[in-house]
Amino acid sequence: MTSRAASRPVGTVTRGTTNPNRLRRMDRWIAATHGAALRRAADPVAVDLGYGAAPWTAVELLTRLRETAPRTRVVGVEIEPARVAAARPYERDGLVFRHGGFEIPVRERPLLIRAANVLRQYDEAEVAAVWERLCARLAPASDGCRGGLLVEGTCDEIGRRHVWVALGPEGPRTVTFATRLGSLDRPSDLAERLPKALIHRNVPGEPVHAFLHDFDRAWAAAAPYASYGARQRWIRTARHLTTDWPITDGPSRWRQGEVTVAWGALAPRR
Repeated sequence: MTSRAASRPVGTVTRGTTNPNRLRRMDRWIAATHGAALRRAADPVAVDLGYGAAPWTAVELLTRLRETAPRTRVVGVEIEPARVAAARPYERDGLVFRHGGFEIPVRERPLLIRAANVLRQYDEAEVAAVWERLCARLAPASDGCRGGLLVEGTCDEIGRRHVWVALGPEGPRTVTFATRLGSLDRPSDLAERLPKALIHRNVPGEPVHAFLHDFDRAWAAAAPYASYGARQRWIRTARHLTTDWPITDGPSRWRQGEVTVAWGALAPRR
């Protein structure tokens, strides 16, 4: 028989701060990069893990994913029972809310787990184990599909600045920096939104510090393009970065105020 302790949700309660449209940049990226995998699946399930004190992010995730993959179902998961009860009136076709944590209380192996602003309160030493646990719950790779996707990261309160890590069943793949370009003085302003696995590594000698230094330098070199607008300056900056860093996306994403780099280039040094 399963013990009562073993059945408790895994994790701790977060502050629960949330705002409508806070995760729109992350959602937009997920739909663009993972939409094909969701469309191919017969019954695609996405999990909004730790949606917070209000269910807005889960409601919005369903809307945005269904625009590109109409069969997608979303499960909002929260460790605080009162938040689950408060979200229940917002359930609808394709959207349910469940009490749980890092164990991910769904029968299916999700094609997507989004954990935004969840690990911010955890110690850096705890991140690897949480990632491993969540990645183990993802749908496995099969038939040319790379499997499920875990998107874990941090953003500011109104969604202007994000940094997230994308992971598959095999582990971390990429890091994406995304911003409302009009709010940015220089790319290293995004350092305060680095996910827990990287935020304490923004120091000399660590790859993420070197990347942000080069990001700022490329931004400065692209200053003449500012007369054409912040977007054109950002695109030129990204082109500069491709010389020395494994940038995995291209102009179609750069125009959205994003740059994605391979995880291996930024991974912390042990």
